[in-house]
Amino acid sequence: MTVAEIGAMAGELKVLNALDSAKTQWYHFTAIVIAGMGFFTDAYDLFSISLVTKLLGRIYYFNPASKSPGSLPPNVSAAVNGVAFCGTLAGQLFFGWLGDKMGRKKVYGMTLMLMVICCLASGLSFGSSAKGVMATLCFFRFWLGFGIGGDYPLSATIMSEYANKRTRGAFIAAVFAMQGFGNLTGGIVAIIVSAAFKSRFDAPAYRDDRTGSTVPQADYAWRIVLMFGAIPALLTYYWRMKMPETARYTALVAKNAKQAAADMTQVLNVEIVEEQEKADEVARREQFGLFSRQFLRRHGRHLLGTTVCWFVLDIAFYSSNLFQKDIYTAVQWLPKADTMSALEEMFKISRAQTLVALCGTIPGYWFTVFFIDIIGRFVIQLGGFFFMTAFMLGLAVPYHHWTTPGNHIGFVVMYAFTFFFANFGPNSTTFIVPAEIFPARLRSTCHGISAAAGKAGAIVGSFGFLYAAQSTDASKTDAGYPPGIGVRNSLFFLAGCNVIGFFFTFLVPESKGKSLEELSGENEDDDDVPEAPATADHRTAPAPPA
Repeated sequence: MTVAEIGAMAGELKVLNALDSAKTQWYHFTAIVIAGMGFFTDAYDLFSISLVTKLLGRIYYFNPASKSPGSLPPNVSAAVNGVAFCGTLAGQLFFGWLGDKMGRKKVYGMTLMLMVICCLASGLSFGSSAKGVMATLCFFRFWLGFGIGGDYPLSATIMSEYANKRTRGAFIAAVFAMQGFGNLTGGIVAIIVSAAFKSRFDAPAYRDDRTGSTVPQADYAWRIVLMFGAIPALLTYYWRMKMPETARYTALVAKNAKQAAADMTQVLNVEIVEEQEKADEVARREQFGLFSRQFLRRHGRHLLGTTVCWFVLDIAFYSSNLFQKDIYTAVQWLPKADTMSALEEMFKISRAQTLVALCGTIPGYWFTVFFIDIIGRFVIQLGGFFFMTAFMLGLAVPYHHWTTPGNHIGFVVMYAFTFFFANFGPNSTTFIVPAEIFPARLRSTCHGISAAAGKAGAIVGSFGFLYAAQSTDASKTDAGYPPGIGVRNSLFFLAGCNVIGFFFTFLVPESKGKSLEELSGENEDDDDVPEAPATADHRTAPAPPA
């Protein structure tokens, strides 16, 4: 047996070839739904808090002497909104590593149950004071985020390892696109809850009755919205537990190619008989670790590319809250806070964010699903960063023009296109590519590292820019915030982040139409070993009748 033949063993495992060449079948769509519902829940839980923060401020930080409704202090607002991101970052690193050590399936169930428990507990946050309620809420939302973090590397890895190589990008993108529906559902649930409570417990505007504008029953509204996120996670738990371990983990990491063949025989409905010699050869192969020279030489630049691109993308993507209050006011979706009751304000905020999800986020996700296996990941990511840069500069250079009366429609259109090209661009591809280009034994870990870098960028974008985007004039800043560099200068900085992402995209290889083993180098024993020609018989026989 030649060195080249030994190097090609991973690619010669019949079970992996059967997965790569399989026609799109019912199990593919089942896997998309099971993994996608996890992402649906993730998005619902992470974004639903923004729908109720104004209500929390009115309930727990009410000051009868103030002309304005109560609002969360900057440090409390940052904690309530940001603690889940911190948990997510930690969960991405921990569960990403654990998914490679224990297997995707075992860890997948852990993350889901953690999400369900903490989702319910968030809605049951207790305390004898405002500080006590906020502290309890933050505690449970951190651990909710920890569970959500695990879903990133595991969902992407599982879908990647189940998919065939022709449509793998579309399948992983479809899982990620469920984020849009999670956002949309969060808004719809908040609209229904706030409308129902408002109908039953109507209240005057704040300026007409400061105390009466927030009814005591409003304290139940935000709790119901947060707890609803546990329902879709619970619905998918049974199906997650029924999924077999991915064949690539079983064969290449657990080194049990026969079990992988048996599992996929049931899934694909074809009989796959793995040759013992090939299975034994794969099991004997030496495998390098994350901190080895071999990994640095083969995949170091790839990991640098995926982490930097995801980091700078999320700085720009999550800074969207800089513009939302301007947009909502400009198109008259949000009147002044003192002209509304607490529940009316929650209703109008939810309606505005639902429209943004429906028009600005969902279309971009599904453009990626339809085109990623046609034009490739590289072109979509490069084009996305380019157009995000162009539209952000288009907002920044004539910023004074956009903020003058009569020009707000153009501002809204430019903002919408920025989001469209984020989702039909790097926001999708940064999730997809790390699940394809690394070896099976490190795939979940490397995706977790890349995703954690992105979440660090999200923290910078969401909260660093709340301070940075404040006016340079101290008299015009939001209550409790020091002067910053202003929205216009912030936009220039964000455009610069997109330029960095554009150039670091060149470190990431195109993965369209290639097998995972070809991309990760698991077909090779060394960088200098050429890929062996496919001469073996890889045919699979139809399964015998039951």
